Amino acid sequence: MTTEGFPVRADVAFPAARAGSARRMTPERRREQLIRIALQLFAEQPPDLVTADDVARAADVSRALFYRYFGNMHDLREAALRTAVDELIAVITPPDEGTLLDQVRYSLHAFLCSAQAYSAAYIALMRTGSVIGTEETYALVERVRDHIVRMVAERMRLAAPGETVGGAAPMFELTMRSWFSVVELASVAWLREGKLARERLEEWLVDQLVAMLQTTARHDPSTAAQLSAALAAT
Repeated sequence: MTTEGFPVRADVAFPAARAGSARRMTPERRREQLIRIALQLFAEQPPDLVTADDVARAADVSRALFYRYFGNMHDLREAALRTAVDELIAVITPPDEGTLLDQVRYSLHAFLCSAQAYSAAYIALMRTGSVIGTEETYALVERVRDHIVRMVAERMRLAAPGETVGGAAPMFELTMRSWFSVVELASVAWLREGKLARERLEEWLVDQLVAMLQTTARHDPSTAAQLSAALAAT
């Protein structure tokens, strides 16, 4: 898949976990192995249904060895989500070149591909009252939201590179957070129902963002000036 400006990655899912082995590993590699296998299992069923025995069996290690690295499944779920968020932020960050909408399409495509690859875990995380929805995991998800706001703000010159999210215009930030809420809710419905092609969903969500930014521009001069320049380049 491509945008007008540059290719969109098709291989945006997180690296697949590999089956374990009885060979000796360094503590760092063994811990990474358990995290990778957990991510693979979370892609196949909701994380709250995966047990320590499931992970140990898939890794071909003993239950006792599992508990040398993680005190319980909560600890492993949090570590796996932290790894997933780090990798998601890397894959949704577009190249510097291309128009604003090229970059939004790139990031949105990467996000939806990753959500699709880990649909069981993603739906469980977004579910109200989920076992895996803790203060710590929600803070990790908030990192993704902050990154999206900051990334678009920088490309619209509403925030300097590296500036905190709060440095963006307040109405712009509210717009971006509202739009990403639409992305999250729509993606969960899309994954559950499977009635819409991903490409159509992506274009609809991009159009939603443009419409929301245009509405904000009528109320916020700073957004209006930068949006006009950004859309003029598309």
